[in-house]
Amino acid sequence: MLNQLRTRIDANLYADEDAALQALIEQAALSPAARSAITTRATTLVRDIRASARPGLMEVFLAEYGLSTDEGIALMCLAEALLRVPDASTIDALIEDKIAPSNWGKHLGKSSSSLVNASTWALMLTGKVLEDQEPGIAGHLRGAVKRLGEPVIRNAVARAMREMGRQFVLGEDIHKAMKRAAGMEARGYTYSYDMLGEAARTEDDARRYHLAYSKAITSIAAACTHDDIRRNPGISVKLSALHPRYEVAQKDRVMAELVPRVRALAGLAKAAGMGFNIDAEEADRLALSLDVIEAVLSDPSLAEWDGFGVVVQAYGQRASGVIDWLYALSERLDRRIMVRLVKGAYWDSEIKHAQVIGAAGFPVFTRKAATDISYIANARKLLGMVDRIYPQFATHNAHTVAAILEMADNSDVFEFQRLHGMGWANACMTSCWSPNTPAAGFTPPSARIAICWPIWCAGCLRTGRTRLS
Repeated sequence: MLNQLRTRIDANLYADEDAALQALIEQAALSPAARSAITTRATTLVRDIRASARPGLMEVFLAEYGLSTDEGIALMCLAEALLRVPDASTIDALIEDKIAPSNWGKHLGKSSSSLVNASTWALMLTGKVLEDQEPGIAGHLRGAVKRLGEPVIRNAVARAMREMGRQFVLGEDIHKAMKRAAGMEARGYTYSYDMLGEAARTEDDARRYHLAYSKAITSIAAACTHDDIRRNPGISVKLSALHPRYEVAQKDRVMAELVPRVRALAGLAKAAGMGFNIDAEEADRLALSLDVIEAVLSDPSLAEWDGFGVVVQAYGQRASGVIDWLYALSERLDRRIMVRLVKGAYWDSEIKHAQVIGAAGFPVFTRKAATDISYIANARKLLGMVDRIYPQFATHNAHTVAAILEMADNSDVFEFQRLHGMGWANACMTSCWSPNTPAAGFTPPSARIAICWPIWCAGCLRTGRTRLS
């Protein structure tokens, strides 16, 4: 059975998208009445959130400078690139490249926040200072102002990036992250910690990441005070961070070297009574990931442990087959596992890679609407597998949340998850299990926050990942 499912998964790497989508529509099996109920629930949810939520400065800022604007794209590119810039002169050049050409004036006075409007004024003024010099005395004066102002501008931008990092990254290290998480944990939320960083490039990198994961699990273990794993914090692990040659061409080496490392980390997590999720990788690594997962989960030392989890990306055309395979594996091993269903993380790079190699199709859906259908269809599948699988639904989309609540029919055998810094109001409202119930003061244990925390620095955002909510 497992071999047949694996053969099907491998064969559908570049499946016909229209045929796959039609099968998922049938799998979702939403009747007209159910679709109407979902739309009504989602609409009410959004209205209640807008009426009750008080957006913070970051939300208001992003509302004005979203990724639909050239200025918002410039700011996001600047935030991401500054993390790897080594020296002051390069930072100055980068800031000048991103700030000077943009039309900040069109945003002036448009926000409801006086602080955002003040920031817009500062950006506009900065852009004027950094413009190319004009000939003559005026140009020389502007050049002097530019030279004197660059250190001030550099420090101001660095401060802004730190504030942005605090919005989306819980802490600089695991101890700071856990300290900041304590407030939400007191309200009933549970955290799943994700270490941000690049994939291992060398064996030294892999060993360093492995040690960092081990120390993090040991630290998190102190907060695992419940008998129920679902009520304890957990951790997500990237396989590509634990081996420098995590690729199909090096399968024998990966199985010999990576599997023992993952097994050791899983053993630590089991001893602590915490959740341990294997994070998703790119489509061309899916088969290798499943090989590693099967080898680790089959180890007898992990028997009678319900905390092993796998992340499945709904934008992949093989997501449904992967869920079937995971269920069959858990049956064969007589285990219960967790499955975190996400929309996807590498869409742009998956599309570009398929184009570069001249593939007959794409391993992911090319439209977001198709990904949403896949998510709903696979959510229904997971809700029908709760004898072996504990579903974890990671989404910030109100319609998707409403669809899951409709399909779950008041069942409590699953949890919602959100990324730190995203979907806060959405999480507050859905945590009450009804859009008509005030969210204040009530949060069940089944609301989990997926937290990203970096190895290197506060504000470190994972590069090359495009999350679809």
